[in-house]
Order: sequence, then C-alpha cells, then structure tokens
Amino acid sequence: MKLRINGETREVPGPLATVADLIAWLDLPAFGSAVELNGEVIRRADHPATPLKEMDCLEVVRLVGGG
Repeated sequence: MKLRINGETREVPGPLATVADLIAWLDLPAFGSAVELNGEVIRRADHPATPLKEMDCLEVVRLVGGG
C-alpha cells in the first residue's frame, strides 16, 4: 500500500490497517505523536479505530521536550 507521509510517498506493508498500526510501524511512541490524516487531526484515542487506505495523506509529528 502507498501512503503519503510528511510529503513523501512511501510504500508500507499491506497489513497496516489503522493509524495505530502506522505509528507502530514507524517505531514512534503512541504518546507524544500527533497525526493528521487527509487534513484532519486524529485524536490518539481514535488511532486504533481509524482505517488507512491507499494514497491517504498523513502528517506525523513526534513531540519532543527541550529548552
């Protein structure tokens, strides 16, 4: 399956069915990651129930602390 992630088209494994699966595949922490899917911010609680489909556009941001 192809997804557009942070402006780059990427081939991802077919079994990535949900936003939560994508976060795990990208090896990002579930807490501290923000996801926008096709222009809509997806709440973390909705990641496991939000399906992905071919050529969805995602912006994935990992929050970091610092000063």
